[in-house]
Amino acid sequence: MLNVFVQQPQGLARVDLGGTTRIPEEAIWVDLLEPTQEEEKAVEALLRVDVPTREEMKEIETSNRLYEDNGALYMTATVATRLDTDRPEISAVTFILSNGRLITNRYIDTKPFQQFSAYAAHHPNACQSAVAILAGLMEAFIERIADILERTGNDLDSVSGNIFMGASKGPNSSDLRELIERIGFNGELNSKARESLVSLGRLVMFVQQSALLEMSTELRGRFRSISRDVTSLSDHASFLGTKVSFLLEATLGLINVEQNNIIKIFSVAAVMFMPPTLIASIYGMNFHLLPNLPGDYSNFFFSLALMLASMGITYALFKRKGWL
Repeated sequence: MLNVFVQQPQGLARVDLGGTTRIPEEAIWVDLLEPTQEEEKAVEALLRVDVPTREEMKEIETSNRLYEDNGALYMTATVATRLDTDRPEISAVTFILSNGRLITNRYIDTKPFQQFSAYAAHHPNACQSAVAILAGLMEAFIERIADILERTGNDLDSVSGNIFMGASKGPNSSDLRELIERIGFNGELNSKARESLVSLGRLVMFVQQSALLEMSTELRGRFRSISRDVTSLSDHASFLGTKVSFLLEATLGLINVEQNNIIKIFSVAAVMFMPPTLIASIYGMNFHLLPNLPGDYSNFFFSLALMLASMGITYALFKRKGWL
């Protein structure tokens, strides 16, 4: 899909191409969403830039992601997508600054693009130049990641409360399994956010250090503010990563404690039945020297009383030692 935007007095306006790939000269932002070969060739022919392919966008070397070529800046960032689903993903987005225009190439629709285009449609200051549009998109990505980190932190606080509540209200086995799944999901979400922040931080630093761009003092201040936001959010994401590890270890510790309690019950039961088993074995032997052996049922009740007494003594001893 080829989306073309022009600058209007009221803000950023999307141009209706009428099903063609003809890009107007006054276009300030060209957005390629899952582009076809015809759309890529149209952009390359008009703007004289080489649009990276999907395979080239996946390169992880910094030199292949951030570079200058024929007066154009090529910047590929790794951003987190599908953050509101149970399967968050990482996708590459390429930003190209050339001849006062911004070209974006992406293969997935993300909320920051939708939010910024809707905001810029009614705020002319947000689309005064291609660099200003790039700054606005960076701010939209940062705000999105900040919201995700806030949601992750709140969910981890809820998990922490469920883990460390009183013993009488502690989680059972099914609850612990659910908590592990929640911790794992939040950990994955946090790692995707951290990866995005690292990539966006490199991109912003590259823009600030580029000698090809002429930016006003206000724009440079915006990029410095974005860089500070990236740093602070990265620190917060690192803190959440540490918290994820701590909660995961605590949950696994509770599982071990619960398993030990089950084993302790079996051990105590086995020890409590050992004296009665010994008495029953002795009274089952064939000799006549045992006390209270003659009679019809006297030996049975006497041995039964000894068994119950031995169990009671064992229970009282365990209780006194604090093992129960």
